Amino acid sequence: MKLQRKNRLRATALGALAVSGALVLTACGSDDNSDGGTAGAGEKTNAASNITCDDAKGQILSAGSSAQKNAMDIWVKEFQAACPGVEINYQPIGSGGGITKFTQGQVAFAGSDSALKPEEVEASQKICTGGKGINLPMVGGPVAIGFKLDGVDELVLDAPTLAKIFDTKITKWNDKAIAELNPDAKLPDTAIQAFHRSDESGTTQNLNKYLSVAAPDDWKFDASSKSWEAKGGQAASGSAGVASGVKDTNGAIGYFELSYAAASDMTTVKIDTGAGAPVEATSENASKAIAAAKVKGTGNDMALELDYATKAEGAYPIILVTYEIACDKGNKAETLPSVKAFLNYAISDEGQKVLTDAHYAPMPAEIAAKVREIVPTLS
Repeated sequence: MKLQRKNRLRATALGALAVSGALVLTACGSDDNSDGGTAGAGEKTNAASNITCDDAKGQILSAGSSAQKNAMDIWVKEFQAACPGVEINYQPIGSGGGITKFTQGQVAFAGSDSALKPEEVEASQKICTGGKGINLPMVGGPVAIGFKLDGVDELVLDAPTLAKIFDTKITKWNDKAIAELNPDAKLPDTAIQAFHRSDESGTTQNLNKYLSVAAPDDWKFDASSKSWEAKGGQAASGSAGVASGVKDTNGAIGYFELSYAAASDMTTVKIDTGAGAPVEATSENASKAIAAAKVKGTGNDMALELDYATKAEGAYPIILVTYEIACDKGNKAETLPSVKAFLNYAISDEGQKVLTDAHYAPMPAEIAAKVREIVPTLS
């Protein structure tokens, strides 16, 4: 169903603020008050926002997941306003591109919708002197399945049907499999235009994992791949490109983070998981699924194992968690204070609270608490 007008207006307002913050380095007053009213030596806290700047300064380059771009825009705007003299430059080039830049030492941290692979951890040791890259979960949310089909305002699909659509095994909207899931819909004899990512993407990888687990007989592609391996369909760059393609094409369907659907007032698919009722892509429903995640990383690595096959009531199964990837040890001395200050804010209660209004899912309390303990130890 369509997102409510109130949510749309809220997302639009946040988007406008985020864009202005990304384009212009703003500054507001900062003084020496901390959360508790006292600041330690070297700490600088903005009284209005409670963002602790510490010794943050200069420009920080980062890159990666386009799924978290809208969240990152808000964080950057708020952090830069509170900490004069700091500029966070985040490039939403996709998870694969971000990890490559990180392991090549071109960015201070990267964003990825999938945890580092063993070979990527090994590559990170070349630029993390005496340490390695670790996964710090910061942003959660549903991978929404958006569609545009004239005359159809609601749509329910299950994993096998989605797999066949994206693998071009189902090519018409009035196909029997779709009709059986939507008995009250007037489905037209319109060709399906399935959009997918052209770039390496953690969003693609999470969809791969979901379809591989929930529809193993119909999705035979590599579940760990960040690249799109199915044949056919329309390719577009980034979540923004896929969302734009779907919005502009009748008969289209595609996958992207929920905030992109909200920004376009786009209708999203409800997923039949086998629970009592089909589940809508919402922040709350994604949080229900993410809360069941298990930490599979060791030490300070917080890589998570998500349950894509959940049938819990109200749990939306196509989920992603975006990690900020940084060195546990061996960060560059000139960027370390700013990286720590920014990530401290992002995982703080204040930083996590803005996510819901932007159609993301905050990290569950237990996971967030662990990340808050790790970030200050980066060295």
